[in-house]
Amino acid sequence: MAKKLPPFIPSMILLSLALIPLFFWGLFFGSVSLSPSQVRGGLSFLLGRGGDEVAAALIFGIRLPRLILAALVGASLGSAGACFQGIFRNSLADPYIIGASSGAALGAALSLSFGGALGMGFFSVLGPAGLAAFVGSLLAVFAAFMVTRAFGNNPSPGTLILAGTSVSAFCSALLALVLVMRDRNLVQVYYWLLGSLSGTTWPRLLSALPFMILGNIAIFLSVRPLDLLLQGDEASVSLGLNPLRARFILAVSATLPVAAAVSVSGVIGFVGLIAPHGARFFTGPAHRKLLPASALTGALLVLMADNLARSIIPPIELPLGVITSLGGAPFFLFLLARQGRRGLV
Repeated sequence: MAKKLPPFIPSMILLSLALIPLFFWGLFFGSVSLSPSQVRGGLSFLLGRGGDEVAAALIFGIRLPRLILAALVGASLGSAGACFQGIFRNSLADPYIIGASSGAALGAALSLSFGGALGMGFFSVLGPAGLAAFVGSLLAVFAAFMVTRAFGNNPSPGTLILAGTSVSAFCSALLALVLVMRDRNLVQVYYWLLGSLSGTTWPRLLSALPFMILGNIAIFLSVRPLDLLLQGDEASVSLGLNPLRARFILAVSATLPVAAAVSVSGVIGFVGLIAPHGARFFTGPAHRKLLPASALTGALLVLMADNLARSIIPPIELPLGVITSLGGAPFFLFLLARQGRRGLV
């Protein structure tokens, strides 16, 4: 008997409403908490009626753009994760495991360390080393994809995991080499490794926004190819779809928002893995519903993780990637063990 899913529209409304308390938590609490009078003073200053200039700067100049960026980064990783899982017909796939995140970090590190010599300083629209992050992410996904294809048209789910793990390890090794060669960039590159939204500004948010929107639009317009790929290559060919070409185009589409997210937040692991699994509880496998639900779930996860990163040990701010990995790694092992029991790995 098929599992009865919750109604889709009420579920999306519930997920959207869940963002509101997280936004208020992030605006008014953290390493420095604001009292109600300070909040009122900040609002008064913003409206030109005097008030608390410091509170206004903290709320609207620092925390608000950070919270919006956190939601956008989470939404991008969530929708991209659902897309990657559909591309490879593998519920263990996500941008972090496939190698997209590590490839983007390597590209950003190369640009930070050698960008001046390579003439890459012109490409700064995505923020620091944004173009290099995109290229590195795309190359890493392509490499994992080609390694998987080398095992045949229908490789096992474990093949993709091994390919992505190998690509990520290779990128990490190259990244370590960059750190050794250009140790003066250690602090900057360290940011990419751990993931953080610290120092977010409105210009930084706006620089990544078009690419996240463009990538997510491309993903949301790919509902039919993703659903066809779930039926298997033979079925998709009979319905007029070229699986290899579709997978490559979809991988490029999913890589764009991932690269944009990494370029402004560093490597944030496992959001793209957890979000689609949480979304399927509300939607099932159909991508028309799964993609927006994954985006909302990803936004919730990153917002919660970022708020925790600022609040657990005040005034110290923990790296955002550490928070998501602490929760995501056990979840990944649980999924791996469950698929192993089913004989899928």
